[in-house]
Amino acid sequence: MADAARTFAVGPVTPIARKLLDVTQRSLFDGIAQAKPGNRLGDVSHAIQATVEAEGLSIVRSLVGHGIGRDMHEDPQIPNFGEPGRGPLLEEGMVMAIEPMVNAGRHAVRMGADGWAIYSQDGSLAAHFEFTVAVTSEGPRILTPWHVDAHAATAA
Repeated sequence: MADAARTFAVGPVTPIARKLLDVTQRSLFDGIAQAKPGNRLGDVSHAIQATVEAEGLSIVRSLVGHGIGRDMHEDPQIPNFGEPGRGPLLEEGMVMAIEPMVNAGRHAVRMGADGWAIYSQDGSLAAHFEFTVAVTSEGPRILTPWHVDAHAATAA
């Protein structure tokens, strides 16, 4: 099993849209950098939150990443906000979907009429980036790379 997502700009890209895309993607890599044995899940969550909030954007709090194993969505849940040094200990062999979801406005979201689509409640722009990541003795390993240089990201 694996899970991945990427947000693409369509049409003219406003400065806030560019910032939202860049910060959300950067927060993903900042969270991944913390996915190493001996760290705690809160270290991953906090790294994402710190990156996003330092730029004046909002973490969606009602949607989270997740563990991946025999099923697509397993424990632990991986929030994109939290306290460093808290939560389950990360161990070699764990696999998780790290997936920051970020709004340009406030953090609240609403479900679309189709029961699937999610929108920011205030109508602001939103972005979502996700990788499936393995915790290895050499550090995090991205299992679903969509970026150009997979080796550079796994060396973080």
